[in-house]
Amino acid sequence: MARKRPIVGITLGDPAGVGPEIVLGSLRESEVYEKCVPVVIGHTGIMERVSKAARVTAGPMVSLDSPRQAKGRLGVVEVYHVETAGMAGVQPGLHSAAAGAAAGAFIKSACDLGLAGEIDAISTTPINKESLRLAGIEHIGHTEMLAAYLGAANPLTLFITENMRIFFLSRHLSLRDAVDYITEERVYEFIVRVHKAISDIGFRNPKIGMAALNPHASDGGQFGDEEERCLVPAAKRAQTEGINVSLPIGADSVFNMALEGRFDCVLSLYHDQGHIAAKTRDFYGTVTATLNLPVLRTSVDHGTAFDIAWKGIANPVSMKAAIIAAADMVSVRSSGSSTR
Repeated sequence: MARKRPIVGITLGDPAGVGPEIVLGSLRESEVYEKCVPVVIGHTGIMERVSKAARVTAGPMVSLDSPRQAKGRLGVVEVYHVETAGMAGVQPGLHSAAAGAAAGAFIKSACDLGLAGEIDAISTTPINKESLRLAGIEHIGHTEMLAAYLGAANPLTLFITENMRIFFLSRHLSLRDAVDYITEERVYEFIVRVHKAISDIGFRNPKIGMAALNPHASDGGQFGDEEERCLVPAAKRAQTEGINVSLPIGADSVFNMALEGRFDCVLSLYHDQGHIAAKTRDFYGTVTATLNLPVLRTSVDHGTAFDIAWKGIANPVSMKAAIIAAADMVSVRSSGSSTR
């Protein structure tokens, strides 16, 4: 018997950005439908406006009362409509309270559907922080919204680029604060969380590579002591508990080692350390996943691109990759099989 395809709820993001356009572009791809049943969570009117303006169509739109009604057929766009005020006044590339409120409503609906078992995963498109502020939404981004709406205290961010997977000890901190954030206890606890998270998505005895902070992992303390003071003790402590984590490896080498298959994932110590590695390798194909949530979430890793919104030139490659990544991870987790 053929394996049942998971239902992936796809939020439109900020309707004034490229989200609706890349969603439509991704839904023209047969591989998406081979992997999952995609259901758009958004506003049908906005999608119709964007389809006409950008000249991107994926077929007629069908409204659903429940995502579980979806058939998942190429050539038909199935939409769980979320009514929200002011959509007629939304214009491409412009910040507005209406657009921010809509983006928030789409995410909240996706979370509610996930908790109710109506969808198996969420795949999101970009939102705009300024529009969220105009709408009076307190959360500064997707991760904070998901944590609040799904009741999750400690979500984990994972970047996926080809076969390289990157977790981040810290993300939205200044470089100075990110260095100060590194302590033995925090690194140890992070290793334990990462080991559990990547095991939960199908890796058995995962091989974890740890990026060093300083050049050449400080060459025995010649420049910087964070490796010997924090990173090495944390790794050795985790190793005694059976976790297959490396001692710190220079950041100029560890990410390539992951691409070669020597590690299943890499621990990046701060935002740009991991972002540069992933986006230099494949800027458009990099996918973000948020783990440790009741409902798995993946996302494109680019912004709203207001300057090209609704013009028919936004690249849907990352959106397609995000949807497929969500479907693959749900399928592996549901089957209990290993990725290797």
